[in-house]
Amino acid sequence: MVAVCDAICGRRSVTMVTVMAMAMIKVVTIRHFASHLFVLGYVLNTMDKTNCSKRIEELQENTRNALQRALDPMAAMELIDTLQWLGIAYNYEEEIDLWLNKLINWDAGDDLHATALRFRLLRTDGWPVSCDVFMKFMEKNGKFKESMSQDTRGLLSLYEASSLGSSGEDILSEAMKFAETHLRLSIPSMGKQHRRQVTRALELPRHLRMARLESRLYIDEYGMGSNFSQILLEQAKLDYNKVQSLHQIELAELSRWWKQLGLVEKLKFGRDRPMECYFWTVGILPDPKYSRARIDLAKTIAILLVIDDIFDTYGSINELLLFNDAIQKWNLDAIEQLPEYMKICYMALYNTTNEIAYMILKEHGRNVLPSLRRVWMNTIEAFMFEANWFNSGHVPNLANYLENAVTTSGSYMALVHIFFLLGEGISHGNVKSMETPYPKIFSCSGQILRLWDDLGTSKEEQDRGDNASSIPLFMKEKNLPSEGEARESIMQLIGNLWKELNTELLSSSLPLPIIRACFNMSRTSQVIYQHEEDSYSSGVDNFVKFLLLEPIGL
Repeated sequence: MVAVCDAICGRRSVTMVTVMAMAMIKVVTIRHFASHLFVLGYVLNTMDKTNCSKRIEELQENTRNALQRALDPMAAMELIDTLQWLGIAYNYEEEIDLWLNKLINWDAGDDLHATALRFRLLRTDGWPVSCDVFMKFMEKNGKFKESMSQDTRGLLSLYEASSLGSSGEDILSEAMKFAETHLRLSIPSMGKQHRRQVTRALELPRHLRMARLESRLYIDEYGMGSNFSQILLEQAKLDYNKVQSLHQIELAELSRWWKQLGLVEKLKFGRDRPMECYFWTVGILPDPKYSRARIDLAKTIAILLVIDDIFDTYGSINELLLFNDAIQKWNLDAIEQLPEYMKICYMALYNTTNEIAYMILKEHGRNVLPSLRRVWMNTIEAFMFEANWFNSGHVPNLANYLENAVTTSGSYMALVHIFFLLGEGISHGNVKSMETPYPKIFSCSGQILRLWDDLGTSKEEQDRGDNASSIPLFMKEKNLPSEGEARESIMQLIGNLWKELNTELLSSSLPLPIIRACFNMSRTSQVIYQHEEDSYSSGVDNFVKFLLLEPIGL
């Protein structure tokens, strides 16, 4: 807590308010911390932040001037890359866009590192740069020149760039294999920092990693380098702590809403995870300007978890049929047929959806209630399909399971809400796409989320007798003898889905902010579900604590 206040306020003295806040935190666990965050939010908001804000402005002005100077393209790319990795590039969107516009026509020559870095920066931002730029590093037989194998810096950049490959881009598939092979061979001879960087990239390319978490990790690593910029490092630390305090205030508001809603107090079986729901939104919408969207999205996820519990563990099949029927009618008269506990859940969903629709109407002048209502109807209907499968003992084929499971995962629900909450680039045409069949990029992202979910929670599902999961279905349909081989097949499928996502990055007509949200949802699902050695709850708690509660020391 001292570090939070120091970082926010630019001072090292411990005030009486800080001491009180420290005492408050000592008596609560991470699970209950959110319910006390309104006090923390008040503390952070009412303390003097003038010194911190002034210092951040000075550092930003210095960096902005550097971006606006007549840098050579290589220096500009290195700076942009560092800003993105440190998590502060959002402060320089205009300057970075100007540079990317220049880079689209710039030739990096025979420099593998420069060529790969240019490709990655442009592709990441949706610019139509061709993978043919790597042909000059290849032999006529379609293989990369062996002379490139000694350029470890270039190989690392090539490997990172290859993770943005689209379906059918064989050059990038070959680039990934070539770079990975020679990087692994070179690891023993690398210095400690370079070895750590390469090992992390080979474990998971940066393009697939959750942005906010990577920034937190990279800030620590950046300061260990021999040629780091003190200005950028100080700026990154101050900015990280400032944004973290914003996240804590948002979490406080979500916690107040959740407590006032009282849903899990009445429905004891329901999951009580507002912090985890909020963590999802930080992963999907890391930009500080999306504060309101994060809060409202977290509300929908929290309610979705309770509805999922009703369908999975509590409601009888007849009660579930009544609930689905009431949702499809979407009027208050329909709740009279429901048991008491379902009435409470129905009203929570109904009122929250109307409130979000009202806020969007007020902020963006658009009535989106029909679209929000429709996506919830589709979601509950998909839950009903799963309940009928389970109740009748029917095991669907893999294609039918995955198509329905994307909906029950909440992917479409979340992305439709995000599209309207962001309110950027909305047109009559893309509003029409916010109904079934949903955009392909939504489906790809949703499948990645569902498959990671199955990889992380399949044992729990099988323990309760539910065989409608991708792992047993893969084993059955592909005639695989072991769960391990099924998991490998699912990982390959996830890799192919990432290629489809990359294709959509270049071809989708949707606004770039919602496209980025689709990518970020895929990245966040991997962070949450990939740690098999941890239980779901403890794994997420660790990430929540690391990202939302632990500031960076200055």
